[in-house]
Amino acid sequence: MPYDRSPGLAESVRALAAGEVTSRQLVEECLARIEATQGSLNAFRIVRTAAALAEADAADRELADGVRRPLLGVPVAVKDDTDVAGEPTAFGCRGDFPSAAEDGEAVRRLRAAGAVIIGKTNTCELGQWPFTEGPAFGATRNPWQPQHTPGGSSGGSAAAVAAGLVPAALGSDGAGSVRIPASWTHLVGIKPQRGRISTWPRGESFQGITVNGTLARTVADAALLLDAASGNHPKDPHRPRELAVSDAVGRDPGRLRIALSLKPPFTALPARLQPDVRARILELAERLAALGHTVVEADPPYGQIGLTFIPRATVGIAERVREVPAPGLLDRRTLEAARLGRLLGGAPLRAARRAESALRHRIGGFFASYDAILAPTTAAPPPRVGAMLELGQFATDRAMIAACPYAWPWNVLGWPGVNVPAGFVGDGLPVGAQLLGPADSEPLLVSVAAQLEAELRWHEHWPAQAMVTDSPAA
Repeated sequence: MPYDRSPGLAESVRALAAGEVTSRQLVEECLARIEATQGSLNAFRIVRTAAALAEADAADRELADGVRRPLLGVPVAVKDDTDVAGEPTAFGCRGDFPSAAEDGEAVRRLRAAGAVIIGKTNTCELGQWPFTEGPAFGATRNPWQPQHTPGGSSGGSAAAVAAGLVPAALGSDGAGSVRIPASWTHLVGIKPQRGRISTWPRGESFQGITVNGTLARTVADAALLLDAASGNHPKDPHRPRELAVSDAVGRDPGRLRIALSLKPPFTALPARLQPDVRARILELAERLAALGHTVVEADPPYGQIGLTFIPRATVGIAERVREVPAPGLLDRRTLEAARLGRLLGGAPLRAARRAESALRHRIGGFFASYDAILAPTTAAPPPRVGAMLELGQFATDRAMIAACPYAWPWNVLGWPGVNVPAGFVGDGLPVGAQLLGPADSEPLLVSVAAQLEAELRWHEHWPAQAMVTDSPAA
C-alpha cells in the first residue's frame, strides 16, 4: 500500500517482514516525499537517490531469503555531521568538502542493522545554533509553521521526521541539538549517555560534550533507532555498558519521585521561562502526578557549571575550523568562537575537563532524593526563520540563552535526556519538556516517556499537509 507519510520505524519493520511492502517501495515513496518538499521544508543537504535504491533492492533480496535484521530495508536519515562513505560531510559549511572514505561508526552500525541511508539532513554551521539556516544551503523550515525554524542544530533531521518524510533520523546533541528541535517539531528526541552511540572517527566530539542521538514520532521508534545505532568503535574512549533501551517501552517504571525544575541554570545573560511554555510543562507535571508519581518542585545544584561548558564548546569549534577547506567562507561568529577556543585551549580547557567529575558527584547527589527530573526543553517556542541569522556574536548568544537555557548542562555531565512533546502555544507552535536522569538511566526515562505517550497520544497529531507541500510563507 502507498504511504502519504512515512510509517513509523517499528511499523516499517513489521510491514517489511510480513511482505506487505518492499524496501524499494518504502524508499521510492520516501524519495518522492523528499523531492516534493525540498523546495518548501529544505530538510536535506544530500539525497542518496541511486545509492538508496540499490541498498533497498539488496535488502529486498535478503528479506526474500528469510533474513531478518532489526531495521532491514527501512529508510532512515542521518545528520550532515556524520560520515557516510562516498558523501561529503560539510556540517552546515560552504566549501568543497571531500567525500568520506568510510562510514562513521554510528552509520556502520545502522547499516549492520539493515537500514537504508536515504540522505544527510541539514544542520547549521558546525552545529552551533538553535536554528538550521545559512548561506551553504538556505533555510530549513518547521513543518508545523514554515515561517518558523525547526530548531537546531539537528533541524533537518527533525523537519524530515516531523513532516513524515522518513520514519526516524539520527541527530547529534552538544547543547540540546537533538532535544531542542525535537521540542520545536513535536517529536521524541533521545540524547543518550556519552558513548552510547559512537561519534567515531572522533572519539570525543567537541571535547566530549556532543553525542549522537535519535529523533522519531514515538518513544518506541526513537528507542529502536537508538538500540540499532548503539555500540562502540574499538578506540572509543567512552564505552558505557550495553543497554536494550527498547525493552523499557511499555515497562511500568513504578512510582517515581520526580523533581520539577523550572529555574534555568545560571548563565551570564538573562533567561526567563515564558508563561505559556511554563503552563504546558505544569500540565505534564500534573499528568505525571495523576499517573501515580510524586512530583515536587526542586532544582539540581548546578552552580557555575557554565564555566566548564564554554571552553569545551569553543575549543571544539576551533578544532573543526582547522579542518574546513575554505575557512574564509565561514560565518564571522564561527571565526570569533574559534578565536576564543584557541585562547581557552590550554589551562582553561584542562580545568573544565577536570571539573566534570566534581560536577557529576554534586549533581548526582540530587538523585539520592529524586529518580528523574522534568524540566522545560526550551524557554520559548521556535523563533521565526531569519531571526538570529544576521545577528552579531553577543546578540546571538543573548538570543540563544533567552530561548534555550535548559538543555546544555546535561552535555557537560554526559548523562541521558529525553524530550517529549508538551503541546502547542500561540499560533500552533510546538514546545517540549525533557526528562533527565543520571548515568545509564535511558531505560527509566524511556519507560516514563512511553507512559506519557500512552496517555497523550502525541504521535497521532500531524502538521497540516498544505504547510508541508506548499511554498513557505514569507
